[in-house]
Amino acid sequence: MGSRISARIGAISESATLAVDAKAKALKAAGRPVIGFGAGEPDFPTPDYIVEAAVEAARDPKNHRYSPAGGLPELKQAIAVKTKRDSGYEIEAAQVLVTNGGKHAVYNAFATLLDPGDEVLLPAPYWTTYPETIRLAGGVPVEVLADESQNYSVTVEQLEAARTSRTKALLICSPSNPTGAVDSPETLEAIGRWALEHDLWVITDEIYEHLTYGDARSTSIPVVVPELADKTVVLNGVAKTYAMTGWRVGWMIAPVDVIKAATNLQSHQTSNVCNVAQRAALAAVSGDLSAVEEMKKAFDRRRRTMVRMLNDMPGVECPEPTGAFYAYPSVKGVLGREIAGRTPTTSSELADLILDEVEVAVVPGEAFGAPGYLRLSYALGDDDLAEGLSRIAKLLG
Repeated sequence: MGSRISARIGAISESATLAVDAKAKALKAAGRPVIGFGAGEPDFPTPDYIVEAAVEAARDPKNHRYSPAGGLPELKQAIAVKTKRDSGYEIEAAQVLVTNGGKHAVYNAFATLLDPGDEVLLPAPYWTTYPETIRLAGGVPVEVLADESQNYSVTVEQLEAARTSRTKALLICSPSNPTGAVDSPETLEAIGRWALEHDLWVITDEIYEHLTYGDARSTSIPVVVPELADKTVVLNGVAKTYAMTGWRVGWMIAPVDVIKAATNLQSHQTSNVCNVAQRAALAAVSGDLSAVEEMKKAFDRRRRTMVRMLNDMPGVECPEPTGAFYAYPSVKGVLGREIAGRTPTTSSELADLILDEVEVAVVPGEAFGAPGYLRLSYALGDDDLAEGLSRIAKLLG
């Protein structure tokens, strides 16, 4: 008798970020004063006008029925308009597939493009879900590490060194989860030209497009290299921009033949995304960006506080993140020191120690393909943020 679980599914590790968040919430529920820096989730409610659109939609019987598997036609059209408005990328509604959240878009993209053994260049540190979805599609993730010395931004030279005859695609996430780094237009143009030269697909995750600070701006790769549009998949969703993580609406934008194939896949997987959530997403993408502007002010304030407090800790080095809502400090200078009677030698052991000793939840770099770091989200209240960082500072002495 073989294993009860298939080898394909048995090989997947659980989402480290969700696991840390679940552990923190369980301790909190048990009455512990845990502060969680784990989840990538805005601490704001979804804006009222979006909630109202959902309430109205729930009352309308047409939303109680099946709708097209690839998304409500009016939402697909609105996403096309929003994409032109926000990134300058001109597309048509037939190039859009509405998915059950951003993760579903990531899965559909790889499942549609990859054959067994195809390699995907994956700049690290990377979001914990990418390598698992690549493997599920039969692909092979090839990690390309960009550390704090290069501000977590991968170079063409590094990508070229990792390219082989099996390389099919490159994944880009800017602004980045987990590092908060934002690639410059010049960097993305150089990478895009290189991908074009070698006939590679580019999958670009733009879920944090509106969360940039200071002079940093998000750039969409098919805008700076228009010739690449025929081999580009753009992933996005409403989760981060509109504080809608729980509504589960994302989308992928790709050439029409890819979208047709991915829609066919989704027709067997899930059918349509929940109509009420799609109507809420329609209100979100059709509206203005004032909600995210308000959130950004708070995130920017917390970002500066967090970076300052982290860099004040002995052995901690934190480049300034210019996008998303994460700081990604190196803690290599802390490892190997005795702390509270223990000597952590990995960032994973350090994260466990911080949770055990001062009840603060952080995600270790092992989850993102870069041991020696911690990821801390600053999408939590100012008081909790300051208190949590103060506890870590006291522990590290």
